[in-house]
Amino acid sequence: MKGDSEESIESIRPSNLQAFANMSTLHGMSHIFAYGHMTFRRFLWTLSFLGSLALLMLVCMDRVSYYFEYPHVTKLDEVAAPNLTFPAVTFCNLNEFRFSKITRNDLYHVGELLALLNSNYQIANTHLAEPEVLAALKDKANFLNFKPKQFNMTDFYNRTGHDISDMLLQCTFRGSECYPWNFSTIYTRYGKCYTFNSGLDGNPLLTTLKGGTGNGLEIMLDIQQDEYLPVWGETDETSYEAGIKVQIHSQDEPPFIDQLGFGVAPGFQTFVSCQQQLLQYLPPPWGDCKSTPIDSEFFSTYSITACRIDCETRYLVENCNCRMVHMPGTSMVCTPEQYKDCADPALDFLVEKDNDYCVCETPCNMIRYGKELSMVKIPSKASAKYLAKKFNKTEQYIGENVLVLDIFFEALNYEKIEQKKAYEIAGLLGDIGGQMGLFIGASVLTILEIFDYLYEVFKDKVLGYFMRKKRPQLSHTALVCSSALHYKRNNTM
Repeated sequence: MKGDSEESIESIRPSNLQAFANMSTLHGMSHIFAYGHMTFRRFLWTLSFLGSLALLMLVCMDRVSYYFEYPHVTKLDEVAAPNLTFPAVTFCNLNEFRFSKITRNDLYHVGELLALLNSNYQIANTHLAEPEVLAALKDKANFLNFKPKQFNMTDFYNRTGHDISDMLLQCTFRGSECYPWNFSTIYTRYGKCYTFNSGLDGNPLLTTLKGGTGNGLEIMLDIQQDEYLPVWGETDETSYEAGIKVQIHSQDEPPFIDQLGFGVAPGFQTFVSCQQQLLQYLPPPWGDCKSTPIDSEFFSTYSITACRIDCETRYLVENCNCRMVHMPGTSMVCTPEQYKDCADPALDFLVEKDNDYCVCETPCNMIRYGKELSMVKIPSKASAKYLAKKFNKTEQYIGENVLVLDIFFEALNYEKIEQKKAYEIAGLLGDIGGQMGLFIGASVLTILEIFDYLYEVFKDKVLGYFMRKKRPQLSHTALVCSSALHYKRNNTM
């Protein structure tokens, strides 16, 4: 009787696969593991279930593979704003050094660098010079009984660069006058340059409340072509062009005007219609932007231009043991000889040919300014005499040297260009759950049922094995105790 009872208990335990299949919510299981012998109907159910399971696995593998491709989409949005911070505007005269400010000592040290003198301190290519320029140069290049004095490249750039107080003829921002002291001095590869609305020196950032011309910055400049160096050779310090180079950038980004600036010519009024663009990129593995802080002793905020300037500075210090005037840091400034023999060639090689040394990643958050340029001729015939009298210049001088630059926002809105994850973990789980419901009618609770069944099987087979192994020993002990107790009772009686 005892053996029959144990067999009946075994037949209803959860380890019985048929019992589990008939109670499971997994579709088709009750038909596959029905009681009785295998039938054609059960065979068809088994094929259908296995086929659905195979399709489910294929679809799930495809979804998981797609998830690990880390796809992203780009969202473009036009955002209206009550006001916008006006960008920083940096401009440089394409001529680095004023000829009238170069002294005899300057010419002695930098004459060869500027291709004005040869290696013997003699005037080079005199046949290219105009008589008055040649006469002035001969006077400065008279080194008879001359004793060279100490020379400093930083002081030379500062002293001979074009002065904003001489170039700026007129300036207005949102209809109010602005002055030379509203411009911060900064050095670039074009020499001494100036930035409007830099936010430096404790000046608050300027904002604009309207779009359109007249609601931004308008400056009239004299580029002073009479001060341009005579060009008697091809060097990095001389220019064939006349005009200014301009870059519109955010205050967190240093100017990189020799690579990113646009030119403005004299004799024209140039209108620059801007739109602020806020770009947000995704870090790896979805994108390739740089989300970590900048590792630089010169800059606190990462940008591509900050990275490039930092890299170029380190490159020159490593290869020439000096830095150019426009480069940050405390390393020794290159001498004119170092400029000519090492610094200029090394920097040209780095910019134009070496694509591996300075690899700068795109920042995850950046501000860019889209630009549309248009221009009109100035001065008109009607205004030429007026401007000539106003600035005490000739009409020809006005046409060859004066330019107007008008920078404004097209409208009081900005573009937000944002990369977003196209497929996240919630989407992956949703797709897998939907396919499970479609193919095999399973859910999370169904999976829990299977795990619960496997646990019960484990408990019954493994733990039950050890319990049954101890059972005979317990029965023998109980029998011994029972016999001893019976023997004691009989003796007592």
